[in-house]
Amino acid sequence: MKKAVIILSGGLDSTTCMGFAKEAGYELYPITFDYGQRHRIELDHARSVAEHYGVEDRFKLVKLGFLREFGGSALTDDTIEVPVGGTDPIQGEPGEIPVTYVPGRNLMFLSIAASYAEALGAEAVYIGVNALDYSGYPDCRPEFIAKVQEVIEYATKAGAEGRPIRIETPLVHLTKAEIIREGTRMGVPYRLTTSCYNGEEKACGVCDSCRLRLKGFAEAGLVDPIPYQS
Repeated sequence: MKKAVIILSGGLDSTTCMGFAKEAGYELYPITFDYGQRHRIELDHARSVAEHYGVEDRFKLVKLGFLREFGGSALTDDTIEVPVGGTDPIQGEPGEIPVTYVPGRNLMFLSIAASYAEALGAEAVYIGVNALDYSGYPDCRPEFIAKVQEVIEYATKAGAEGRPIRIETPLVHLTKAEIIREGTRMGVPYRLTTSCYNGEEKACGVCDSCRLRLKGFAEAGLVDPIPYQS
């Protein structure tokens, strides 16, 4: 059976990717990264999602704690406040990258996931990047994915032998509402996910990620099944 590595954060988008990979007939190999994120609760949610899909024995947790030492993001540096109160793709001035951007995160995630995929003999790596309802991160753009795909084809044995590992981005051109509708159709367990940047047991409801999520459920005509503080 064909295999796929899924970069699984425990959030809405990456869990929807699990649903897409399952629907495509892949054996699921979830990989989750502990990079010292403020919202460490997502690691537990990722494990719960893996258990839901019956692949907890394949769940990989990779530690990248040095990203917290680097700082430079509200998600890894406690001295930088998480922004609240907006649902626009980019907070602040036009073209400004939000402080929740983690330097080089998806570049590292994809490199490690591709290495794991090659070791497994997997055909694909799934990542939940999105270029519509997102926070304006440069490493979520289709152009970025295309460049990394090219590098993986050059940098791996699989690519050199003409069987390159594909980066699959099924959400990249979907709105958040469309993602939620598709996930609901596939039975994705959104009750097991979290999107909040603050990492409390109940989602804050006011950070950018929470507001984008709530907006998506509202536009999809559905109720978000997770608890919120406000």
